[in-house]
Amino acid sequence: MIYSMTGYGKSVILFQDRKICVEIRSLNGKSMDLSTRMAPQFKSREMEVRTLVTTALERGKVDFSLWVEQGEKPETPSINVPVMQTYAQQMRDASKETGVALPDNMFEVLMRMPDVVARKEIYDVSDEEWTVVLEGVKAAIAELLDFRRQEGEALAAKFRDKINNISSLLRSIEPYEKERVEKISTRITDSLEKLAGVEYDRNRLEQELIFYIEKLDVNEEKQRLTNHLNYFVETMDGERGQGKKLGFIAQEMGREINTLGSKSNHAEMQNIVVKMKDELEQIKEQVLNVM
Repeated sequence: MIYSMTGYGKSVILFQDRKICVEIRSLNGKSMDLSTRMAPQFKSREMEVRTLVTTALERGKVDFSLWVEQGEKPETPSINVPVMQTYAQQMRDASKETGVALPDNMFEVLMRMPDVVARKEIYDVSDEEWTVVLEGVKAAIAELLDFRRQEGEALAAKFRDKINNISSLLRSIEPYEKERVEKISTRITDSLEKLAGVEYDRNRLEQELIFYIEKLDVNEEKQRLTNHLNYFVETMDGERGQGKKLGFIAQEMGREINTLGSKSNHAEMQNIVVKMKDELEQIKEQVLNVM
């Protein structure tokens, strides 16, 4: 069965006083294009995450996010009062020596000075915590894969509908084929008879007509197109990860339909070919989303 490359997965892990969130989004892409955003304390584990995500998702433009939300009692940054006092004294001394007045918003200026606000240090991630986080990553991947599977089922239904439409249109060509041959023969014969005083070999004319009509025969194109339609469905029902192959089959279908159009030489047949091209174009657009 086919899988879509579009998907979304999220998981939330509770560990001690922290809530760790994992979120993965994927869109269609020719290959794996993975972008990761991870909380600083998990950066050392990035390669492990990338390997896990790449192996599971195979293709697509993937955005991976891992962040931490503190619990009810988050550690807040603290003001380093001794450092602030030192800065304040230096500013007062500089004001006296230079004659420059102290700023009215001196407190705001001091708060922006280096090291006045003590930043919380990044904590070390224990093996126990990482094991829990890794399970959350796997859960988010599993949810995204399930999303892809559901989207793939919807795509498969659309493809079957379009393939059936093309098959039906292909069968509708048959009644016009005999009519087309008769019209061509009649048109050429009538044109020759209008040429007064011109004699021609009727046997040679029949031979040339047969040769001309054989060049316009579309039975081979019809058979090849039918084979491509069947192969498309077989591939779609096979193993996942067949998006590129389905794209190649759709290209071959297009070649046969184009040849049908160039050989038609009949208004109704050409109208049918246009409808087939429209159905195929919709297949080609959606194939880009298949993994």
